[in-house]
Amino acid sequence: MKKLIFILLLFVSAFSIAQQQHNNNNTQPNLQGLKIAYMTKELSLSSEDAQKFWPSYFSYTDELRLVKKESNDDVILYDEKALTVRKKYLNEFKNILGSQARANKVFASEREFGNYIKQEFENRQKAKAQRLQNNIKPTQ
Repeated sequence: MKKLIFILLLFVSAFSIAQQQHNNNNTQPNLQGLKIAYMTKELSLSSEDAQKFWPSYFSYTDELRLVKKESNDDVILYDEKALTVRKKYLNEFKNILGSQARANKVFASEREFGNYIKQEFENRQKAKAQRLQNNIKPTQ
């Protein structure tokens, strides 16, 4: 079990570094590493699956990023193009992961991770505001 955890952490680190080099934007590498670890766990990726899945997933996210850039704040246009990209990659993920259910879980896990990060950010903002409020003493 310890070997499996060690290999998983090593694997996540390697992909985090690879993604960091692959991405030239200001995405925080820690967040990307957390996403990789989360999705690897949720999708129950074996090392063989992961070697095929992650390059395809990074291409998918690059295409979505490009669609967002091209949409120029047109929500409907973005939704249409993003759906087309998701359909394209659904088949690719299905071939890699072996089933429709696991392929669909890619998109569900991605959404769940986004919700988790959003909630965590909100909780930290509330905690920060509370600390600031507690540190401010009323003047008399």
